[in-house]
Amino acid sequence: MQLSGYDLPLGSGNAQRATTAWITLGLVSLILAGVFSLLLVLARTPVIQGWIPFLNFFQVALVVHVTLSVLIWLLSISAALWSLCGSTDRLLWDRISFYLAASGTAIIVIAPFVGAGNPQMSNYVPVLQHPLFFTGLGLFGLGIGSHLIRTVTSWQGIGTSLSASAALQAGVMISAIVTGIAFLCVFASMAGIPQEMGGQIYFEFLFWGGGHVIQYSYTLLMMVCWVVLANASGCRLELTPRLTLVFQIFIILPIIVVPFLYLAHNVTSPGHRLAFTELMKYGGLSCLPLGLAVVSSFLSANKPLGEARYLRSALWSSLLLFATGGVLGFMISGLDIVIPAHYHGATVGVTIAFMGLTYYLLPRLGFGPLPARMAFWQPLLYGGGQLMHITGLAWTGGYGVQRKTAGLAQGVDRIEEIAGMGLMGFGGLISVVGGLLFLIVAWRSMRGGRNSG
Repeated sequence: MQLSGYDLPLGSGNAQRATTAWITLGLVSLILAGVFSLLLVLARTPVIQGWIPFLNFFQVALVVHVTLSVLIWLLSISAALWSLCGSTDRLLWDRISFYLAASGTAIIVIAPFVGAGNPQMSNYVPVLQHPLFFTGLGLFGLGIGSHLIRTVTSWQGIGTSLSASAALQAGVMISAIVTGIAFLCVFASMAGIPQEMGGQIYFEFLFWGGGHVIQYSYTLLMMVCWVVLANASGCRLELTPRLTLVFQIFIILPIIVVPFLYLAHNVTSPGHRLAFTELMKYGGLSCLPLGLAVVSSFLSANKPLGEARYLRSALWSSLLLFATGGVLGFMISGLDIVIPAHYHGATVGVTIAFMGLTYYLLPRLGFGPLPARMAFWQPLLYGGGQLMHITGLAWTGGYGVQRKTAGLAQGVDRIEEIAGMGLMGFGGLISVVGGLLFLIVAWRSMRGGRNSG
C-alpha cells in the first residue's frame, strides 16, 4: 500500500542487526522509565500522594525517568534510524558504539540504588551529582557520538537521481549532523561557564544550548516517521522527493543562528537563555510545511486495513500530541507546570512517532507479526492518557502551581487545582498502561527472534 515510495530501505544484514540492537536498547530504557514514571505520577496525585512514604525519592526518580524516557529512548531510536543509512558495513565500530551506550544506560539505572543522589533538576539533562551517574552518562554519550560519526562518514550521498527513499535517508543523515552540533554546543557551554560555578545552575547552563538544538533533530526524525507512516498507511503524499528534501532542510534551518548566539551572549547571561528560548518557540514553526503536507495527505487517503490501521493510529496520535505541545509552548509565561505540559506534549508526539516507526520496522526486520488490534489501540490509549495528563498540568499551571514539586510543596488546595491535578494523575496512569501495551506489542513481535529468511 506504499503509494509514493516513501519507505526506508533496510540495508545490509549488519545494518539490520545494528538497527535491532538500538531499538532493543530503546525498549529497555522505556521499561525502566515506566517504573520510575509510576512513582512520579503517584507522588503528585491527590490523596494517593499521602500514602507514599518515599516522597524524598521524587527528585531522584525524576532525574532517572527523564534521562531514560527522553534522552536514552529518543537517542536510541535516532541511532536505529542512523543505522539504516550507513552505506558501508563497519561491524566492529557498530558493536563498540552500542556496547558503550548500553553499559552507560545500565550504570545510570543502577546509580540511585548504590548511593548516587544529590539530584540537580536542570532542564533537558537533569543529573545526579555523583561520579557513578556521570560515568554512565559519559559512556552513553560516547556511544551515541561514536555512532553518529560512523553514520556521517559512511554515507555515500543521495546520488544523481533523488528518489523518495533517498530523500528520507538524507533527512535521517541531517538529523545525525544536528545531533553532533548539539554535542558541540555542550562543549562550547562548558568552556564558557566560570569554573567556580557549581550545582544545578551549572548543569542548567551546560545543557541549555545543546538541549534546544537537539530538539530539531528529534523533530526532523519525527517528520520522517510521519511521512513513512502516512505512506505505509495508505495516505497519498503529494510531494516530490526534491520538495521533501527542501522541507526537511527547512526544519533545521533556524539552527544556523546558533554560532552567533554563542558569540553574542555569555553562556551564563539572561540573553543566552532568552535567545535559545525564542529560537525554540518560533523556530519550531519551520516544521509546518512538511507537517501540513502530511496532514493534507489524509484528504485522499485509502481506508486503512491490516497493518495500515495501527500505523495510521500512531500517526494521528503523534500529530495531535505534538500540535498540542506546540500550542502550549506559546502559552508559557512563568515557571509553572505549563512548561512540563508543553514539553510532555512535544516529546510524547515524537515518542509516539517513534513507536509507530517501531511497529513499521519490526516485521520488516524479520520479526513476527504484531497483534494488530492491540497495536491499533495502544497509540490511542497512550496518546489519550498523555493528552489528559498535559491538560491537567496546563489547567493547574494556570493557577501558578510550580513545576518540579510534589506532595504538599505543590500548594494545591483549591478545588480547581485539585481537579486539574486529579486529571493529570488519571491521565498519567492511563498513559502508563498505554506505554506497557507498546512494550507488550513489541515483545510479542520480537519474542521468537528474527526469521532466518
